[in-house]
Order: sequence, then structure tokens, then C-alpha cells
Amino acid sequence: MIYPKIPLAQSIIEICLAKGITNIIISPGSRNAPLTIGFAQNPNFTCYSIADERSAAFFALGIAQQIKQPTAVICTSGSALLNYYPAFAEAFYSQIPLIVISADRPQSKIDIGDGQTIRQENVFQNHSVFNANLTEEASEENDLKINKAIETAILQKGPVHINAPFEEPLYQTVDTLSVHPKITVSEEIIGTKTIENSEELVSVWNSAKRKLIMVGVNEANAIDDKIVQNLANDPSVVVLTETTSNLHHPGFINSIDTLITPFENGDFEDFQPEILLTFGGMIVSKRIKAFLRKYKPKQHWHIDTLRAYDTFDAKTKHIVMQPNDFFTDLLSKTTFVESDYFSKIDKIYDLRKVRKQEYLSKIPFSDFQVFEKIIETLPKNSQLQISNSSAIRYAQLIDIDSSIEVFCNRGTSGIDGSTSTAIGASVGSKKQNVFITGDISFLYDSNALWNSYIPNNFKIILINNGGGGIFRILPGHEEKPVFNTYFETSHQLTAEHLAKMYKMNYLTATDLNSLNESIDSLYNQNNAASILEIFTPTFENNVILNQFFKELI
Repeated sequence: MIYPKIPLAQSIIEICLAKGITNIIISPGSRNAPLTIGFAQNPNFTCYSIADERSAAFFALGIAQQIKQPTAVICTSGSALLNYYPAFAEAFYSQIPLIVISADRPQSKIDIGDGQTIRQENVFQNHSVFNANLTEEASEENDLKINKAIETAILQKGPVHINAPFEEPLYQTVDTLSVHPKITVSEEIIGTKTIENSEELVSVWNSAKRKLIMVGVNEANAIDDKIVQNLANDPSVVVLTETTSNLHHPGFINSIDTLITPFENGDFEDFQPEILLTFGGMIVSKRIKAFLRKYKPKQHWHIDTLRAYDTFDAKTKHIVMQPNDFFTDLLSKTTFVESDYFSKIDKIYDLRKVRKQEYLSKIPFSDFQVFEKIIETLPKNSQLQISNSSAIRYAQLIDIDSSIEVFCNRGTSGIDGSTSTAIGASVGSKKQNVFITGDISFLYDSNALWNSYIPNNFKIILINNGGGGIFRILPGHEEKPVFNTYFETSHQLTAEHLAKMYKMNYLTATDLNSLNESIDSLYNQNNAASILEIFTPTFENNVILNQFFKELI
């Protein structure tokens, strides 16, 4: 076995291996050479080389998202480290374990005018669950910091930063270890199995006739079927889900905006819950946030083993449990209460679904029609990754097959690394992977394709409407040069030559007939990763979407 000569690098590598951190994404550089040599020469690690640090970090995030284990990303000193920050922040808010290991120059070289040198210690302080600032020599103190960083990433489901100073020479190797690092063991705490002081909660639950359950970003199969059935059968319960909730039942409301956008004041008052119960990550719908901030529930309980954001300025209780454990205990102690809360909402939603189908049948080729078609034709049991902005919002309006798992970077809701994350996820998952994205998001993260690890079954569906369509949907849109240039970012670019450069299959569609043909071809091409670029009209999309909400009544 070949090892780096520098003892500190040996310690980092050996502790990672002992902790089961075996997926290593390396951004090439010189200062991190001791780590690169050690990880890449050890067959126990699976290493990936990705030059663009921003893309590399999102790629690592995608792998960690799928394997539900920490993934390490390694870079050289200087500004390289700062390019990890967008993915680092996303990992923090999406509760994904990500380990950033940065090579640094010794402290004596900082701020003296040495090249490729910045103040690296604690650079992620605001979004890190742990910072391990190591000293240059291997020591038990350093070992404990490395152990603590990895354990914290696992226990708190978040990103950590390990900063390691190395002095030249950097490339020397040895064939035996000179260190035997200390390995610590921690016990995972995932919350209790029973509700503390449950009598009070049970009493409130049994007396409430309007209970609203809202599910944010959530793992598939996280809630038992018997719990799903119980909630669906309770006449006093309405369950709201989103595409990223990965929770399905015919009685659940799976398009929040379709339901509430046409509501007037009286409708909102009727819908106002006595109890709001939330679990999962971030919510996409701005309308539901506005509704609950104005029509506040008497009680808001959030279930999460780690965090409880007061999103609606109404939180009364943070229940530190796994949601499935909470419902198992709660529902064993509660009874159904007579109520028309669900039946009223269900009747309205059934009408909305009829109106939606009527509307979809008569609209011209547009973003809305395209999303309906591509989501309807997704392969069963596949994995869907969606970019942010208008793509994730359109997806909320379309029914999706319950066998499909859905993911989106909703922690910070940025477009900056959506493609890189999707590619990392496709590497971490064995499923057929489809990525739906808009043109601005795709172009912004085009370096994601500068990647030697894209699986042949990875499919990109790119909706190109010539700019940032989200800004036409949001209030404040005016058809003026300043809007087109500085908000919408109008362009006439396509993915054709990018696909050719990166040796990906390339398909196009400009109307419904060509879309149907291209979709068939897309899923039949398994010899290489593919891009299907769908061109939709720039000016009609927002008009068609806004009219949709008007015709739901």
C-alpha cells in the first residue's frame, strides 16, 4: 500500500476509513496532494475527480442524498474552498451529511502575501455543524477533532469542515503507516419512541375538528401504510403534500396551489386549522405560507429529531421524534372526531381536478402542457430530480406516479448546482434517473457535464423558453428591456453543442407531436446519457399559467 508521507494526511485518511467514509470527491490541486495520493491509492475508497469545485461539492451532495451516508469532498488551498459554499449551505438546510476537507498552508504562511492563501479556518462558520481546525503535526488532539467532525455530520445530518495545514514537500510517499490514529465511537440518538406528556397532546387532538397536516421534503416510505390510511380516513384531518413529499394517497391534497389559489377570505376562514402539524423539510408553495401566517392555527406542532423552524410564526411545540414514531404513538391513543373539515375540502379539490383536466385539454404548446406530458410519461420506479425556480413550481401542479421518488435542492432553493446534484444522485442510486430543468439553471451549472461518471441511463429533460420564466410568473413583470436583460436573462442559446462536446445523445421537441416522438426515443437510448431539449414559447407561458388559476373555480 502507498501512503502519503505526511502523518496528518495519514490520520485523516485512516479515520475516514474507520468511520465508513468511502466516497471521496477530489478537486485536483497541489496543496491537497497528500490527501489525493492517500485516498486514490487505497482500494477501500471510491474516488471521483471533478475539477470545478462548485460542481464537485454538489455532486458529493447528490451521492450523500442517496446513500444517506457522509460523502467527503477535498480541495486545495485558497479560493477553491469558497466554491464549496453553495453546496455546503444546501447541505445545512437540507440536513445532508457532507464532509469538506480543505488543504491549507501552515498558519505562519497566512496573510504574509503567499500565493493561493486565504483565511480558511472557520470559513463556513455560519452554516457548519462542526469545524475542525487542525494543527500541522499529527496528534491525538487532531484525531479527536476529525472523529468529532465525522460523528457530528452523521448525528446532526449536516455539513462539517476539516481544515488541514500541510507544508511542502507534498508528494512524498511511504509504504507503511507512521501513525495509529485514535478512533472514537459515538451512539446515535434519534429521538424517543413515545410522546412525552402525551395526555395533553391527545386531549387537544381529540377535541380539534380541523387538523391540517403539511408534509415538506420527505423520504419515500418513511411513513407506514397503516398511518397513511388512518390519516386519510379521519374526517377532521386534511393532509397537504408536495411533489417532494414522496407521500401518496388518493385522499391527500397533492397540489396545494391548485386548491387554495382561487380561495377568497371566506374560504380561507373555513380552511383555517385548529391544529397544524408539520414534518419534513422546506415547503415550495408561497401561497400556503402566506395563508398560515395570516390565518394562524391555535397550535402548530413540528415533528423533527433535530430542528423546528417557526415558518408560520405560530409554532407551539417541537416534538423531537421521528414522524413515523410520533404517529404510531399518537394514533394508538386518539379517536376520530365528527367533522366536515375533510369532506368540504375534498369536494372543492375534486372540482379543481376536473377543471384542471379541462384546461389542460385546450391549451397550446407551452411549459404547462410540456410538464404535464413529461411527468405523465416518466418511467415507473424511477428517480426524478428537479431544478429550482419555475421547474419545481410547475411540478407541484401535476400528479406524479407514487412509484417515483422526487428530489430537489430545496434547502436554499438555488439553481446553482441542480444538475451537479442530479448527476451525483444518479451515481449514488441504481435507479433510472431523470432530471427536469429550465434553461437558465442548466446553463448556469453546465460544468456539471464536465464529469466522467455520468451513467448511461441518466436523462436530462431541458425546457428552454429563452430565459428565466419564473420572473414572468412573479409579480412585477413588465415587458421592458431592463426586465428582459436583468431579470429574465433573455438568450438564444441551446444545449446542442454542449451535448456534442460531452458526447451525450441530443434530442429536440418544438410541439406536441415531436415531444411524443422524442420521449419515446429518450427512454430507448441507453448507450449514452441523453439530453432532450424542449423549446417552448417565451411570451405565452405566464399568461397560460395565470389563466389556469382563474379557470379552477
